[in-house]
Parts: sequence; structure tokens; C-alpha cells
Amino acid sequence: MNYKNLLLTAAMVLTVNVATAQEDVKSYSYVEAQGGLQLTSTNVEMTKLLTPTAALSFGHYFSPVVGVRLHVNAWQSKSGFKDLDKYYKWKYITPSADVMFNLTNLFSSEVSHPLNVILLGGVGLNYAWDNDELKDLAVPVTRVPLAWDDNRLNHNLRAGLRLETDVTKPLGLSLELAANSIDDRFNSKTNDADDWQFTAMLGINYRFGMRTKKAEPKPAPIVQKVVEEPAPVVTEKPAEVPATPIVEQKKPEPPAKKAVVKKDQLREEIFYVICKSNPQEGGQDQLKRVADFMKKYKDAKVQVVGYADKGTGNPEVNKMYAERRATECKDALVNKYGCDASRISIDSKGDTVQPFAENDKNRCVIIESTAQYTVYE
Repeated sequence: MNYKNLLLTAAMVLTVNVATAQEDVKSYSYVEAQGGLQLTSTNVEMTKLLTPTAALSFGHYFSPVVGVRLHVNAWQSKSGFKDLDKYYKWKYITPSADVMFNLTNLFSSEVSHPLNVILLGGVGLNYAWDNDELKDLAVPVTRVPLAWDDNRLNHNLRAGLRLETDVTKPLGLSLELAANSIDDRFNSKTNDADDWQFTAMLGINYRFGMRTKKAEPKPAPIVQKVVEEPAPVVTEKPAEVPATPIVEQKKPEPPAKKAVVKKDQLREEIFYVICKSNPQEGGQDQLKRVADFMKKYKDAKVQVVGYADKGTGNPEVNKMYAERRATECKDALVNKYGCDASRISIDSKGDTVQPFAENDKNRCVIIESTAQYTVYE
């Protein structure tokens, strides 16, 4: 891998971020010290590979969103052989140049937050030394060829996430988790794949040099020179006699109207010819008046009662005829005139009730209803 190209690419990224930084937003520099644990992954239990690590960094935010830092991470790493239950340590140092993006400020119009989520990524170099513990293990070279030679320098690619908060205005605390991709030679063992190192560190930082673009001074108000003119000569006019005010008389308010509840009665009598189920001539007009009444008064309920004359037939037959006549009237109101069936009740008196003195008139249907309405008088 060409390290010069990596460094050149990092420099270009930093230059672009600096050029795009806005001058009218807050920017500041900081220094930070960190400490925590690191893990270099291999086929051994993670708890046996944890070692201490520390870092020191210098950074600068060009805007509330974009910043860069020079980050130096160093101390100790560890690896081993699971089947032999043997482990060894060595020392390392990893300087890197990182770019930081404050995601909290990216999606918020406020510049200051109690907690900031920061995404970071960077490139750098790694140098490792002092792996004498591996040499003392006397592991056969055929099993793990010693990876270090005179060239102990290799690349490092980093990506991570920071959670950062304020303690006071200049001081801040951070939690940083990062993954580092390092050359296969880092842990002295080769397996034709980059080694992965993971770090988790707590840090404290001090911020200084915070600045904001100074507000441009407002132009001074233009003061116009007032030229005093000679006072005009006032000619006294005779006092005017004030006109007698016209008092507008208020019209008396009309008395308040009183609500009066009134009733509208409906009674329609439909007569039938003996041995015929259809009503006599004029019966359809009476049903039409009933339908109009129901449409006019939406809450009115209608009662349809069928009768039969006592002079003919017998009680059982007469009750059947009376019920049929009432049912046919209801069906006509519903199917022909579109009335609401739930507002129509039917009943059959047969020949037990004779509403008329004349026998033939008792072959009839009587429809009755009462509607209430309010008027203001």
C-alpha cells in the first residue's frame, strides 16, 4: 500500500472541509486526553486480550458540524494461542489524522447541546515493537512465522463514534468507540488478512479559542437638519357658536318573541269494498297525504289500524282481513312513497271495534299521528 497516497488523500479531505467551513458560525480548538481498553481480535477469548490504552489529540472545529484532529493512540496490545493457553504482549503507537462530523448539530438549528453524537473516520500509520514475549514462548516457526522484520511500520484505517457532553463551558467529557484496520503484521502472526483493533476510551477535553463572526455594526441613523421656519401669522377668527348637537333617538326594541309549542293532527280514513283488498277510489290520495305529513315532520310516528265490519264473516276471518289491510297500507307508504318503516306501527282490531255506526264503513283502515312543532310569536 502506498502510504504517500493515503496521506495525500487525507490532506485533500481536510483541505476541502476547511474551505467549506462557514465563517459566520462558532469554531474552536481543543486538546483531549483519553484512557481506556483495547482489543486486538484473534481466536482467543476476548476477556484474556483486553489491555490498557491511552491517547492524546489536538483538534479544531471549523463549524458546528465539521472538525479535524491529530490523534495519537499508544500503549500495549495482546494476542495468544488458544490451544496452548499462552499469551504475549507488545507495544505500539498509532498517529492518525481524523475528520469529525457532529451529527447532532447537522440535524439541529441549535449550536449548543447537552449531548453530541459525532461520527469520525481517519487514516494514519502504526508502529509496533517489543514482542520478546512471543520469542520466549518458543512457538515453532512453521506454526506462526515471525511477522516482524526491519519494517515495523504499517497503515491504519479508523472509523468510530463519539458521545461528547459539556461539564462546563471550556471542559467536556467524551466516550469514544473506534475500530482500526491494521496490517496483518501487527500481532506478529500472518493470516493474509488485516488485523482488527477495537478501542473504548473515556476522555476529558479543554476547549479554547472559541469565536463567532462579529456582527457588522449597524449604520448610524441619518439625522436630517431641521430648518426652522418663521412662525405663521395667526389671524384671529370670530368665535363660532357651537351647533346644537343632534341627539339621535333610539328606536324601541321589539319585544322578545315567545316560543309556543303547537300540534298538528293527522287522521286519514280509507274504506274498502267487501271481499276486495284494494281500497275504494281515493285511497291513494289519502296515503299520499300521510307520506307528505311524515316528510314534513321528521320525528312524527304513524299508527295504522285495520278494521272489519261485524255484519259479515266471522271474528277470525275479519281479524285476518283487518290485519291484511293495515299491512298493505304500510307497505305502500314504505315502498311507493319512501317512508321510514321504523316510524310506522300497525294494528288489527278485526270486528271487535266498530268506529262507525254504519256497518259497511267499518271495512276500513284509520291512520293517525300527532306532530309537535315550535313557533315564535
